[in-house]
Amino acid sequence: MTSQKRFIIEVEAAKEATDGKPSIGPVYRSTFAKDGFPNPIDGIDSCWDIFRTAVEKYPNNRMLGRREIVNNKAGKYEWKTYKEVYDIVLKLGNSLRSCGIEEGGKCGIYGANCPEWIISMEACNAHGLYCVPFYDTLGSGAVEFIISHAEVSIAFVEEKKIPELFKTCPNSTKYMKTVVSFGGVKSEQKEEAEKLGLVIHAWDEFLKLGEGKQYDLPVKKKSDICTIMYTSGTTGDPKGVLMSNESIVTITAGVRHFLAIFNESLTEKDVYISYLPLAHVFDRAVEECIIQVGGSIGFWRGDVKLLIEDLGELKPSIFCAVPRVLERVYTGLQQKLSVGGFFKKKVFNVAFSYKFGNMKKGQSHVEAAPFCDKLVFNKVKQGLGGNVRIILSGAAPLASHIESFLRVVACCHVLQGYGLTESCAGTFVTFPDELDMLGTVGPPVPNVDIRLESVPDMEYDALGSIPRGEICIRGKTLFSGYHKREDLTKEVLIDGWFHTGDIGEWQPDGSMKIIDRKKNIFKLAQGEYVAVENLENVYGQVEAIDSIWVYGNSFESFLIAVANPSQQTLERWAAENGVNGDFDSICQNTKARAFLLGELVKTAKERKLKGFEIIRAVHLEPVAFDIERDLLTPTYKKKRPQLLKYYQNVIDDMYKTAKEGQASVQNRLAGEEPTGERISHHDNALDEAHASGGVDQCKAITPCVLAEAAKQLAFNFYDTFSKKQS
Repeated sequence: MTSQKRFIIEVEAAKEATDGKPSIGPVYRSTFAKDGFPNPIDGIDSCWDIFRTAVEKYPNNRMLGRREIVNNKAGKYEWKTYKEVYDIVLKLGNSLRSCGIEEGGKCGIYGANCPEWIISMEACNAHGLYCVPFYDTLGSGAVEFIISHAEVSIAFVEEKKIPELFKTCPNSTKYMKTVVSFGGVKSEQKEEAEKLGLVIHAWDEFLKLGEGKQYDLPVKKKSDICTIMYTSGTTGDPKGVLMSNESIVTITAGVRHFLAIFNESLTEKDVYISYLPLAHVFDRAVEECIIQVGGSIGFWRGDVKLLIEDLGELKPSIFCAVPRVLERVYTGLQQKLSVGGFFKKKVFNVAFSYKFGNMKKGQSHVEAAPFCDKLVFNKVKQGLGGNVRIILSGAAPLASHIESFLRVVACCHVLQGYGLTESCAGTFVTFPDELDMLGTVGPPVPNVDIRLESVPDMEYDALGSIPRGEICIRGKTLFSGYHKREDLTKEVLIDGWFHTGDIGEWQPDGSMKIIDRKKNIFKLAQGEYVAVENLENVYGQVEAIDSIWVYGNSFESFLIAVANPSQQTLERWAAENGVNGDFDSICQNTKARAFLLGELVKTAKERKLKGFEIIRAVHLEPVAFDIERDLLTPTYKKKRPQLLKYYQNVIDDMYKTAKEGQASVQNRLAGEEPTGERISHHDNALDEAHASGGVDQCKAITPCVLAEAAKQLAFNFYDTFSKKQS
């Protein structure tokens, strides 16, 4: 591995395969940690210390803000200072202790991001309680499991989530005895709680319980568990990830060290919009970093239709997003550009090409085209409030063409990171103004060691000329284990190394590219192994498809798929090919299935996939895979067992029809008359595949809750741009 630029150094040599164990690649770490990992700030050993020291340094800084609502209209953000929040946290802690909650107790938090969420978390940190977040998007079944599994005795809950929490009863009341609303409590809810054996308090009422009482704060150690963060999981029940104070303190030190290298240090002037779920490690880690420097956290109103307005009022400097949000921004801008007229489109394209060309030559985004930024691209930045200097994408891969587009038009640094709940989020991150890192997740952050482990069954060799293998992480950011699941802990945490299950490929500069998933592998009937996630990445490039789930098993010899088509592309194809009806009926049309299958087959051949990797039948699903039907995790990963259960009848029909089609072909080839006239859609599709042409370049992204808001945001960007240019 040689390159003009190289951002990793080798700290341990590779190991050949021995005694049935796979070979292991060299251990690497960031060049920014060549002299050792950055040390946490003196005196900061816990999450409570992060908050406490911030209060001492920045008592009058704005900490938590929400928009004032007067006559159903949102006004300006109203803020509580660090000292004001601190005083409420102490009151809340006294109330918790007065209810008999002692150090080591389990405290649940259930609801959308808001000031009360952070205040409840800090009260847990103050008194050595385990903070146990519930995903806002989880249904009562998962919430019930978490309450019982973690033995949660008290739960803070968003007012509108109280009915959902009550659905977990009576099973959850074996442990949960007290409920505290972030707001008020209705009289009928008080009565229902009493019948269920619960005590429920309104927020202000609960704060008064600790009045006149004082409890000493326990000494917190780095090794103490502060949070049990349940991963949504693609299979089975959620897993409780035990997060220590040390893991969070370490990640905040690493983030500060990394940003300082690029002269982009977080400061007390930074403003962050909190809308990604705090119950997920990505947002939690970022907000800890903001708190540590005395920055301000403004909360959205919890309504996706109002997110744009919240951004304009708050004017954040740091914006974190998941790829689906940024994909929707990109798609919305592209759609507006396509109908914006020749002149405006030409101006935009010339400006884009000029700036992108200069950035590829090594110029920073600031230096590349200041004139274009001012006249053209600043309109995009204004759509995010006008002050954004860093956009960070995480939770899933961001397509390189979207990342490069945003790096040009957003007038700020656009970074992509990789991490897991078990690694406290940050493990890899791309660098500002390094376009060679597009399509990767960047080099390791400067507080972890990384190595690849070969996966022979999938033909990934960590010692190959292009090193590929399972990504393994070592460092103090790692979790302490899975709660009550020592068996699962031993499977993934071996000799201090966390085995992620993700397959990575080292790039010459030391960046990591995620290429596959180890567990998403199965064997077909003929003995061939299929790395299904890699195939979905390939087939996902088909412009006419938004999302695709590829399926096979050891009893079948070929693959089939369920796909969410791009509505815009499919409807245009239908209009051009005489297929009538609405989107749902088009998806059921045999010709439409043949068209989509033809596109899949063509892509498979272009990418030189093996014969057994080619999809032989496809079902078109007009309704996007979603969380509501339990088909996706809250971070939009496919839940394969649930997909199989949901589409079992469809799968069975596809295999049956495809096999009948194969039998019919074999009969004809043998000179026999087929026993029936039925010809499968698979046969038709293969015929169509040879005749089908390309599809237009206008891929749409599957809609989701936040993505819809982002789409509006993109439209707003371009509307502003168009008005300025008119």
